Amino acid sequence: MGLYKRGSVWWMGFTHHGEQLRRSTETENKKLAIRIFDKLKGEIAEGKWFPHLEGEDKTFNELMDRYMKEYSAICKAPSSHLRDKGLEKHLRSFFGDSLLTQIAPNMISEYKLRRRADGVSPRTINYELTLMGHAFNLAMKEWEWVKDNPVMRVRKERVNNKVERWLSLDEEQKLLVASPLWLREIITFAIHTGLRQGEIMDLKWSQIDFTRKTLIITEQKNRSVDTLPLNATAFDVLAEKVPCVLDTDKRVFVNHLGNRIGSSVLIRAFHLAEKKAGINKLRFHDLRHTFATRLIQNGVDLFTVQKLGRWKNTSMVTRYAHHCSESLRAGIEVMDSLKPPVITKLSQSQKNRVTDRLCGL
Repeated sequence: MGLYKRGSVWWMGFTHHGEQLRRSTETENKKLAIRIFDKLKGEIAEGKWFPHLEGEDKTFNELMDRYMKEYSAICKAPSSHLRDKGLEKHLRSFFGDSLLTQIAPNMISEYKLRRRADGVSPRTINYELTLMGHAFNLAMKEWEWVKDNPVMRVRKERVNNKVERWLSLDEEQKLLVASPLWLREIITFAIHTGLRQGEIMDLKWSQIDFTRKTLIITEQKNRSVDTLPLNATAFDVLAEKVPCVLDTDKRVFVNHLGNRIGSSVLIRAFHLAEKKAGINKLRFHDLRHTFATRLIQNGVDLFTVQKLGRWKNTSMVTRYAHHCSESLRAGIEVMDSLKPPVITKLSQSQKNRVTDRLCGL
């Protein structure tokens, strides 16, 4: 038990029924803090003190208000904060005015069932639960609003992480032919850089180094800065678009008015081209899958692919290892050189007889 400072405010540390507790005296005056602490110790000794958390009177809406203002808007990238805004709307519509102490695992399970009934994907439901769980963690560990995080006791939805869709060269050709010039440039650039949709739409000329043939990505989930090499195809797309007078604050891919191309405009044009090309079930994000899959199928090691695509670890890259039989042939043929010399080789005539026999089956 004791008094200690956290910033300029005095806090109390004490034990109640074997549990270590901390409470703010809400004062910067040490003498007043001592009197408050002495009163607390007296109430505990007389059995008149019961723990009271600030969050007992707080609603879920108040929790999300504070989370979005104090954490999401400050500690996350703008794109992640924008995504949080979309996710929290569904959470608020269900939990909204519920007191934090009323939110239990069975209530969260009911939320999952309702979202499933609405046709929401397991991945999206998990994103929503992750956001909710993080808000509860802050409320428990830092704000001392609650003692428990109910989200931690609810299992996440099972997600099929196996990615099967990527473009063949023939499909790419058909898609490019079916696309207007501005979309053709974006598709080609996406396939040859692996950049995400938002990264391409927000790309500015200031991020391009034409001398070194590189581009810099700064606005990322982990707030890191990456310098990526450009291959000849991606570089040519940029070289053909560079204006006579280069304004480094301008975006690379813009509409006819020179403004940012809206996400809805891009996706609508992309699906029209997809339909015209006769290609089924293709998303814009599958262009990023195509980037990774082609690199892996052509022998680029997983670590290099991870760095080029900026995935967190190589295990995330293995999802894209969709090898066709021919891309695996070089690997299996290595075994031909790894056998003992006592193995007798078949003569050409023997090989021909085996082939003839198999063809006759």
